[in-house]
Amino acid sequence: MSSIRLIAGLGNPGQKYESTRHNAGFWWVDELARSQGACFRVEGKFHGLMARERLHGQEVFLLKPSTFMNESGRAVAALAQFYKITPAEILVVHDELDLPPGSIKLKLGGGHGGHNGLKDIIAQLGSKEFWRLRIGIGHPGERAEVVNYVLNDPRREERELIDEAMQKAQNIAHLVIEGKIEAAMLKLHST
Repeated sequence: MSSIRLIAGLGNPGQKYESTRHNAGFWWVDELARSQGACFRVEGKFHGLMARERLHGQEVFLLKPSTFMNESGRAVAALAQFYKITPAEILVVHDELDLPPGSIKLKLGGGHGGHNGLKDIIAQLGSKEFWRLRIGIGHPGERAEVVNYVLNDPRREERELIDEAMQKAQNIAHLVIEGKIEAAMLKLHST
């Protein structure tokens, strides 16, 4: 099992989107960076904000694409190709409509489930075989409501549940980074 070398949090750039459900991936990566003393800087050739840190004994790149969500793959692929990082060494952290707020799941591969960020990453990497940390945000119930839903802030009680779930995932981040994914999944999915 290879260790994780790139953690990409998905979201939309700009203050307008900062607290929206679609930015849950940014929230998680920001918290990881903050807890580890990592600082993001603008990295034009990687189309985003990047931090390069030694986390839990491993060199890890943290990335927040500054493209909009549907072009996230441009940033992820640029950094992965430059540093020769394979899909199996990438963790993409994103909001997940199919999980309720308070739920968080780690998995390898799979489709994009209609998530435009994942869709573009799969297209740009030419592979589905990267890790995903899926942060549950719930579903509005109607497909027509999805865009409006993800681009709005969660209700206070939803945000509390999301924050709790994200904290659980922060607690197993070291296992993920070290490549001890089975142990991380066991711990994350059984609490």
